[in-house]
Amino acid sequence: MPPVPRFLVNLWAGYGVTKFIRRRQSLGRGLQAQQAAFRQLMERYANTEFGRLHNLTARTTYAEFCEKVPPRSHDYFAPLIARMAAGEPDVLIPGKCQLFVETAGTTNFSPKLLPVPAPMLANFRQGLRDALYFYSARVGHAGIFLGRHLHVGASTAVVEHSGHHRTGLDGLLKLCLTPWAEANLYAPPPTIAQLPSGPAKIAATRQAMLPQDVTLLGGNPAALNALALAVSQSSPRIPPTIQPLATFWPNLECCAFTGSALGLHAEPLRAALGATVNFHEIYAAAEGMIAAQDDRSPAGLSLLTDAGLFFEFIPAHRFNENTLPSASADCLPLAHVAVDLDYELLVTTPAGLCRYATGDIVRFLSLDPPRLQWAGRTKGQLNTFSERVTEQDITASLLAVCTRNGWQPINFHVAPSSNRIAAGQVISNHEWWLELGTHTIKTPTANVLAPELDAELARRNREYAAQRTAGRLFLPTVWLVMPGVFAQWRQTHEQPGFAGKMPPCRPDRLIADQLAALTHFHQAPVPSFPPAAPSPLY
Repeated sequence: MPPVPRFLVNLWAGYGVTKFIRRRQSLGRGLQAQQAAFRQLMERYANTEFGRLHNLTARTTYAEFCEKVPPRSHDYFAPLIARMAAGEPDVLIPGKCQLFVETAGTTNFSPKLLPVPAPMLANFRQGLRDALYFYSARVGHAGIFLGRHLHVGASTAVVEHSGHHRTGLDGLLKLCLTPWAEANLYAPPPTIAQLPSGPAKIAATRQAMLPQDVTLLGGNPAALNALALAVSQSSPRIPPTIQPLATFWPNLECCAFTGSALGLHAEPLRAALGATVNFHEIYAAAEGMIAAQDDRSPAGLSLLTDAGLFFEFIPAHRFNENTLPSASADCLPLAHVAVDLDYELLVTTPAGLCRYATGDIVRFLSLDPPRLQWAGRTKGQLNTFSERVTEQDITASLLAVCTRNGWQPINFHVAPSSNRIAAGQVISNHEWWLELGTHTIKTPTANVLAPELDAELARRNREYAAQRTAGRLFLPTVWLVMPGVFAQWRQTHEQPGFAGKMPPCRPDRLIADQLAALTHFHQAPVPSFPPAAPSPLY
């Protein structure tokens, strides 16, 4: 498809954004949109083995749905998805499924396979379009549609596998594009997009895209920083210095990112992009398009209530994966959630994932319209001592302490620790592994860091504060590591589908013990903790 003239693109985009704003205003809390999504999903499930097993029909009400279908994790769906991948029809969706997405496996180092039928591609297509419209509404113009949208990330290749096709989330987002969007917006070229992530892909992207007019960048922060370095090295300056990407692409105005919040990457990425480039967060997961950043304050994500997914929420303090199938009474529809509370996110999707626990924790900022922020992964939550500390709590506390002291955090990981110091006496606390940037004005020491991190985390998390006050948690231990330790961990523990990503925190000592082995800070690894028992209710 040949490119469309810019003036026509500008007219089309402006009309689309105006229409989108009116549609979002009409949604309000999104309750009617969620009811419509629920009815459509019941009609779809009625024609499947899963639907017949649970007596689902097109007339099933939400109350009946709650009685008939228990919430479940991926472990329940895995054998059903395996049957679909083998070519069996009508299992979770009507007919056969030819396309599957493989998750990154960040939390458990184990990728998961999820089906992607045509209605799921429609969800991704609408969600991606709405996310771009949200951005245009934020800035008041449709300039991002006048140039290329350069995605830097994992391979978009689609691989044939035993009669079906597989790809990652990056490939899935590419597949959901319309022919017009692929011809006029998407970059880099397919031959480059299908390369695995790494220096060769960055170099090829730089060479192909430097002459182009790029208005939007998307990808993970590490890849974007690598691209900034590669582009700067093409500059004739001697010696070469890193120039903001906006220097090379003057119309670059947006950096879209998905998954977890930027956290430690925000400051270096801001320097790499340039001061005029806006960040734009999109909550996209292999289970579907969940939310996108809007123009309201404080910064948060607007829930995509009319994109075909049905959402439910379990209060985080009542969530226990071991008893999840009996937790139907704890599941809340959108109409019954509250602000400033943490929830486990459940989705029911056109892919047959019914009351599926995503493993994500979200926190609502407002209800009309429903706006939330991603707070962390359920299995990354620190709750060994009933403190219920999320990834967001940990990261925000570290950033606040480092900002006050002029330190630059480079890498970190937090784990539970428990040491016997006398007969019948055990010291339990959090153990921080931390790499800070060099050349700071105020010298960081563990003696300074531990009390400040402790106080900041207690201020942000009432459960942590309660455990500290009760004497069940002690002052954290902070290990300051030399530069290169975290990089060495990534090289040692890189696995297929995992790409060496380190979770900010884990409720066990798997990564902490691996870091201890690299640094020799511990003579012997501390025994791993068993799964935390359910916390008492409020």
